[in-house]
Amino acid sequence: MFSNGQLIFGILFAAVFAIIIFAAYRKDVKLHRKYYKGSVWVLIAFIAFILMIAAIKFVFV
Repeated sequence: MFSNGQLIFGILFAAVFAIIIFAAYRKDVKLHRKYYKGSVWVLIAFIAFILMIAAIKFVFV
């Protein structure tokens, strides 16, 4: 399906991309803690809402 060169490029690209994203996150972690302090609760509420919709679908269908 893919040539050896394409597979090597894909693996190297994914690895380098992940390293760059991780380094950028580590650099900005203090700002994230300061400005996005309550965002965990938004995530929990969103997941709870999706689970509630799924529960309603399986109970009433």
